[in-house]
Amino acid sequence: MFRNRKVLIPYLLLVAALAGVLLWHQSRQATGPGQAVSTGAMAVGGDFTLTDQDGKRRTSTEFRAKYMLIYFGFTSCPDVCPTTLAVMAEALEKMGADAAKIVPILITIDPERDNPKLMKSYVEGFGAEFIGFTGTVAEIEAVKKLYRVYGAKKALDEAKGMAGGYGMDHSSVIYLMGPDGKIVSYYDELIPAAKLEAELRTKVK
Repeated sequence: MFRNRKVLIPYLLLVAALAGVLLWHQSRQATGPGQAVSTGAMAVGGDFTLTDQDGKRRTSTEFRAKYMLIYFGFTSCPDVCPTTLAVMAEALEKMGADAAKIVPILITIDPERDNPKLMKSYVEGFGAEFIGFTGTVAEIEAVKKLYRVYGAKKALDEAKGMAGGYGMDHSSVIYLMGPDGKIVSYYDELIPAAKLEAELRTKVK
């Protein structure tokens, strides 16, 4: 998944932050309403406004009646991104009618190349229900910060005849966000579709 230690360190910090948030929510539930529990956990997620694959400006608050299943990737990703999105698509297909409660979303980490036209042709390959978001570099950086996402350009290997372009090193996490816009759970990209389906059935009400 990670090609160098520079990617691994932010990923471990992300996992720690997510784990802290989930423990915070569990502590709040265990102590009952009105009793605050402070663990020092960082918040993960937040509202954003980006451009979808049809060129329409949309905000995350539009999906408050549903759950959002969010993945950060890019259309020219050779392996991890398409594999993970395919797992998401398969898991939702297995859920049948219950999948209507979930909006699968791809947010690009490569806005300089991933325009709405590219996003549209890419996400359509995973299902009509998928939404692909792009935006300005500043907008994407802001959303990455909200979700503790690591993503950085990586020069392509000239020795392999790939000079003149770049790839992207990035963290690879699937986020499940609730109708209230807060994180419910998160999953590693290595999760099998059947397990993701089972997990979603326990979390999505």
